[in-house]
Amino acid sequence: MKSRVQELAEKSQITYYEFIGEMRKLGCSEPTAIKIWRGDYEVFDDFNDNNLQLSSLRKAAVVLKAFPGSLLPNQ
Repeated sequence: MKSRVQELAEKSQITYYEFIGEMRKLGCSEPTAIKIWRGDYEVFDDFNDNNLQLSSLRKAAVVLKAFPGSLLPNQ
């Protein structure tokens, strides 16, 4: 199953490597960019389990040319 980020990237025709590279240019670490790509932030039991910063999700939204709220999974 694709993550929300992967779905948006597919619509924008952004590859995995392009996404990671653009995130790195914006100052995001590669491991964090990979977690965002995989959608690790989408599923967690407790808010404290989610160790990704909101600023990293904002960077992903910039790369994908989307609103930060659009990165959240559909409920």
